[in-house]
Amino acid sequence: MADTSHQEHGRKVAAMFGRIAGWYDFLNHFLSAGQDIYWRYRLVKLVRPQENGLVLDLAAGTLDVSVELVRQYKGVKVLAMDFAYPMLSCGKDKKLEGRHAARRGIIAPVQADGKSLPLPDNCLDGATIAFGIRNILPREDAYREVLRALKPGARFCILEFGSGSKRIWKGVYNFYLNRVLPLLGKVVSGDSGAYSYLADTIRAFPDERALGEELRRAGFGRVMFVPLLSGIVYIHVAEKEK
Repeated sequence: MADTSHQEHGRKVAAMFGRIAGWYDFLNHFLSAGQDIYWRYRLVKLVRPQENGLVLDLAAGTLDVSVELVRQYKGVKVLAMDFAYPMLSCGKDKKLEGRHAARRGIIAPVQADGKSLPLPDNCLDGATIAFGIRNILPREDAYREVLRALKPGARFCILEFGSGSKRIWKGVYNFYLNRVLPLLGKVVSGDSGAYSYLADTIRAFPDERALGEELRRAGFGRVMFVPLLSGIVYIHVAEKEK
């Protein structure tokens, strides 16, 4: 019964992101006041793949993290995987600018399930997921798959909102999360359900220490986290033991 409910959840989430794919980038930048660009930069900075390595961008969405990986690491090859094909489709024409433009073409978008990666063991020099781990149930299945595919010593870097159960900025953030975010999402995209879902999953998400314990139980070695914007967002780094 649990597997069936998780599969149904996955289908609903994929359909929801498919509906808002065209608005996704605009709303990310607008609702975060542009901070999401810096958050992704910091996420990618912590991956540290080997030169010319292979990196998985899981729940790649519209490929913002994939493009940042190529921008920061010369010669890196990125497998951009997402369950929702319309998201990948919206991002496939994004281009690197200036001196990075010649690196275009080493991002490979692939529709795939994060709980069953089409990858061999020990093939990845790093992996990322930005604002996507909340959408995978059970999370532990994704952890195990990423761990299996990482090379020893490689990192899995997770960018995710902190738990909405904590009062931040004397409750101002919580009010924004619970009231303002769903309303703005509805006004701009016409889909109130998607941004109510976002607020609900942030509230239900484990805090940074609990998430670290999940990663350790899944088999990762060294696990650490970096808070951003007063803990509204965290970057979690989990290394596969050598």
